[in-house]
Amino acid sequence: MPHPLITQDHIDTFQRDGVVLVAGLFADQVETIRAGIERNMADPGPYAAENLKPAEQGRFFDDYCNWTRIREFAEVVHDSPAARVAADLMQSRTAQIFHDHVLVKEPGTSKPTPWHQDGPYYFVEGRQTVSFWSPVDPVAEATLRCVAGSHLWDRPVLPTRWLSEEDFYPNPDAYMPVPDPDAEGMPIREWPMRPGDAVAFSFDILHGARGNTTERRRRAFSLRFVGDDARYVERPGRTSPPFPGHGMQPGDRLREDWFPVIFTR
Repeated sequence: MPHPLITQDHIDTFQRDGVVLVAGLFADQVETIRAGIERNMADPGPYAAENLKPAEQGRFFDDYCNWTRIREFAEVVHDSPAARVAADLMQSRTAQIFHDHVLVKEPGTSKPTPWHQDGPYYFVEGRQTVSFWSPVDPVAEATLRCVAGSHLWDRPVLPTRWLSEEDFYPNPDAYMPVPDPDAEGMPIREWPMRPGDAVAFSFDILHGARGNTTERRRRAFSLRFVGDDARYVERPGRTSPPFPGHGMQPGDRLREDWFPVIFTR
């Protein structure tokens, strides 16, 4: 039986569309996540970034791979139902943590998050992957947007750098150009969300987010998990996150001392 927060319909929708809303996934951890985000912003990690150009208004902060040093994030990884729900959605025996991600758009930040797939940035591939994107502020306008079914496309979308807009790897011909889902009439899924709700989506889903033109913050926390079929792959350049010195070889499962298995069925 799946976790009580989801039904078989959630699982079927995730498998078909690559994205589904899980209401209340982190409802019991909202205050913990808020405290962790504040700790993260006061003490950024080595991968922290500011994603606005000098002339752009507001602030768009993001940082990742901090759950092993920020106790609030570690608590959410181990104590929330996220890993169990991840295994259910992925139809996997296990759920292995990949990394966490914080994305904060302060009031008046009109810049949207560019359309992208996470998978091409990562050094892991597999059908059994899931990201949870959860706001700790009410979201009605600054929503996450996902293109249903894009996890099944034949070619990955070209990864680019958010600030410079340059190609991420040196061989762009291996990828399809970044599409314009609105102009092309693609099936976009987005939802108004309460704090603690989560959008679950495959690493290979094309997604972006609207700017935050409201007068309140839009703080979002993500956890990424992989399942039984996920394997290490080499990319034509430095991945994001890079995880230097990992020592894995193509075809390996992710090393469990760095990427622990949080749930086993």
